[in-house]
Amino acid sequence: MRLSRVWKRLLDVERVVVESVDFDEVEDAFVVGVRPRAGARSRCGHCGRVAPGYDGGEGRRRWRGLDLGTTRVFLEAQAPRVECPEHGVTVAAVSWARHRSRFVTGFEDQVAWLAKNTSKLAVTQLMRITWRTVGSIITRVVAEAHARADPLDGLRRIAIDEISVRKGHRYMTVVSCHDTGRLVWLAAGRSKATLAGFFDALGRSRSWKLRLVTADGAEWISSVVRARCMNARLALDPFHVVKWATDALDEVRRDVWNDARRAGANAFAKELKGSRFALWKNPDKLTERQQAKLAWVATLNGPLYRAWLLKEELRQVFALKGEDGIALLSHWLTWALRCRIPAFVKLARSIKANYLPALHDALRLKVSNAIAESTNTKLRVLMRVAFGYRDTGALIAMAMLARGGICPRLPGRAAA
Repeated sequence: MRLSRVWKRLLDVERVVVESVDFDEVEDAFVVGVRPRAGARSRCGHCGRVAPGYDGGEGRRRWRGLDLGTTRVFLEAQAPRVECPEHGVTVAAVSWARHRSRFVTGFEDQVAWLAKNTSKLAVTQLMRITWRTVGSIITRVVAEAHARADPLDGLRRIAIDEISVRKGHRYMTVVSCHDTGRLVWLAAGRSKATLAGFFDALGRSRSWKLRLVTADGAEWISSVVRARCMNARLALDPFHVVKWATDALDEVRRDVWNDARRAGANAFAKELKGSRFALWKNPDKLTERQQAKLAWVATLNGPLYRAWLLKEELRQVFALKGEDGIALLSHWLTWALRCRIPAFVKLARSIKANYLPALHDALRLKVSNAIAESTNTKLRVLMRVAFGYRDTGALIAMAMLARGGICPRLPGRAAA
């Protein structure tokens, strides 16, 4: 095997001609002089089409490659500019690196894989780059993957949710696919305008192909969904409905405790104070002490115990699902509207007026927003691993890399 082929194999590059190999004592690195093959020259760095030459650029430049052992490696070549009819004057494309990158493609792919699977400290120390550089690299990797295959193609059932990414009420809107489990879209903000941006990217024809959208009942989601995808059924997430009932129960508990304090029943108020988790948790998950506390609440036979029964019956609605669940929901609404507990009367009226069709769809289709909640959990893990992200673009790219199914393989590894 010729020495030039050995170096091409070591560098994991194709369609290049190795001209020289030197050792730069100042940089303490190997410098491999290369040039593109004839068929790969004079191409636009953006679109890859053949374009007439413009000038010689700024002379020779270097691209960082994967280390050989403990020694860094650079590829060095001319960087002429071409004049593309569509993109104007730009640096010519090279086969070993992405456009506007100072790193070889294999180097960037390894950084992207490590960024998904290891900590911030491991990536930066192993690859000898800064975390800001990691953000730029994964942004390029994700952009290239999206140019090859649009993640919005073929969507039929989606889940929409929001996630808090920073203090000060800073949120991002998350869209996941029910069928693949993948994150398909992520953007800064939590508003009608933000979600409209997703449907703008999706396009009218693909929006009309959507058949199901699950969400948490937020008005900024439901109004945009009903306006932009007329053929989709909007299903309300059961978890959030039960949470509304739990919040109403907690409101009743606080009212009972405050009334007892004002009436001077301090012993009763003290006994009631530790009942919060006994009322919140599912009955099958209570500890012995919490079971005893719940049994004590039941002996009161007052608004607090009836509020707990209302919460539990609503939870049972989503355990049954289907037509049985719809029938039980109808019974629950009748009971809640007549229970004379203000928090639950208010909740029942709100559900009946605003969310009943979406709840019926959720029960008939037996769906929830769990895929979106799972995605949010994974995103929080990513943010903790990276000790937070200052650049929203880097966070979006990292999320798509980890949860969008586009993480590249490690260089030199065959497809699984």
